[in-house]
Amino acid sequence: MSYNKNFIPNFEIEVPSISKKQRHQYEQAGLNLDRYYLNYINYSVLQNPFRKFPYFSATNIDGSQFIEKLDRKDDFDKDDRIPLSHQFGKELYSAYHSDFDRGHMTKREDTQWGTSPSVAKEAADSTFYYTNAVPQHARLNRSIWRRIENYILHTQGVKHKKKLIVFTGPILNQNDPVFVTRIDGDEVKIPRIFWKVIYYLNKSNDLSRVAFITNQSNLLLNNGIVEPTMEITRSTDGEDDYFLDFKDADTYQTGVPVIEALTGFSFQKATDVYEDDRIVRLILEEVNYRSSGEDESDTGDITNLKL
Repeated sequence: MSYNKNFIPNFEIEVPSISKKQRHQYEQAGLNLDRYYLNYINYSVLQNPFRKFPYFSATNIDGSQFIEKLDRKDDFDKDDRIPLSHQFGKELYSAYHSDFDRGHMTKREDTQWGTSPSVAKEAADSTFYYTNAVPQHARLNRSIWRRIENYILHTQGVKHKKKLIVFTGPILNQNDPVFVTRIDGDEVKIPRIFWKVIYYLNKSNDLSRVAFITNQSNLLLNNGIVEPTMEITRSTDGEDDYFLDFKDADTYQTGVPVIEALTGFSFQKATDVYEDDRIVRLILEEVNYRSSGEDESDTGDITNLKL
């Protein structure tokens, strides 16, 4: 089953609503927006055909049915339900100076649940589509981004046997930097900022939400992957009992309104676990990842972290 808005009992959680301006782009191009909402197993994706990356993915996680240690598929494919020219594939990720990973938006393991290992594996394998991938520098993808993903899935979802809804995406900003290599003669803008918004029930069975944000601007620029660019701009358009112990919460956790301001999306209302009164510019500076030179594959200890 694809993304299920009724996944969390007694609540309907719709996918984020994109802005009128963003919807109008599809209309101007003669494209049917619904055609670009792609259903997979345990998740769905809204593809942006103009940037050729997903606007967001929407994922259901059932921590009580998670199945560990399944063989991993590593080959990505384009999705032939939409034009192949409306999604980046090998032509981008194998290009000269493409020193970045094919970063899953819906994490492979997030969908790796079901009534049997075969069901879970089919779901996990369905995450290997380019419509679910965005270029992420390895030092981001394999360090803080992985830590955030594992914290959500394992420390919260699996440990507490919880049902979670996770929305994930890049911020597709008009001022994103240009990749130093042209693809088929065209400039490609590489997203710098990634976000996650998580919905869940707290111990009082109230619907709550929490958000995380990361920034790979420094990694892209310092490694010569992109050309210098302008600054990121906004889009023109309570105490809880879970998600309270992520180590770098002061840096990477933010309020959902910040994500709305940067993306132009509207998210369903819920109790905000974390309210962020920092200005957007300050948040983006603080989450701009810099490698410490340590082993980027180490996910670190996130069990005693402060929020």
